[in-house]
Amino acid sequence: MRKTSDTVDGRVRRSERSRAAMVQALFDLVGSGELQPTAQQVARRAKVGIRTVFRHFSDMESLLAELNERVRERALPLIQEPPTRGSRDERARGLVAQRVRFYEQIAPYKRSGNLQRARSDFLASEHARLVRTLRANLLRWLPELERSPELVDALDAMTSFEVWDRMRNDQRLGRERAAAALERTVLALIATLGRA
Repeated sequence: MRKTSDTVDGRVRRSERSRAAMVQALFDLVGSGELQPTAQQVARRAKVGIRTVFRHFSDMESLLAELNERVRERALPLIQEPPTRGSRDERARGLVAQRVRFYEQIAPYKRSGNLQRARSDFLASEHARLVRTLRANLLRWLPELERSPELVDALDAMTSFEVWDRMRNDQRLGRERAAAALERTVLALIATLGRA
């Protein structure tokens, strides 16, 4: 018996729904703090069989790529907002506020990616891309820093996700206190520009 186009279309739609459910399951698991969910956890959350997970994602790289795309779609607009106008200090405060919103949004996904980055060419590449994006973003907010490469390097490090995550996770600072500490550090660093 030959398969009809309706049968094939139905299978394609079911396959697409299963794939979307698995990506959503991974997104939800990581977002709730399960930084290294297993294929079994994804299957259970998506309400599909474990074989379905492996059929759709022959390796975890493809699943991670889809998760990454979903996080980028939701979070990247936060750092693509244009810089505020104003004095250097006002713009520095705006940069810190933007980074705080962005880092709070991506935190569980970035932590998860950092845990797996050494074993994943895709995640290593995405991390490098984010680092470049954040450095360019820093110079959009504070273009006058270009005349001081060492200051750019210092601010690039101090406004990184890794510093934010240390304050939030290791030092156990609340969001407001961590933001205040970051703002104070950035303002202190840019104050040295006039003395250089």
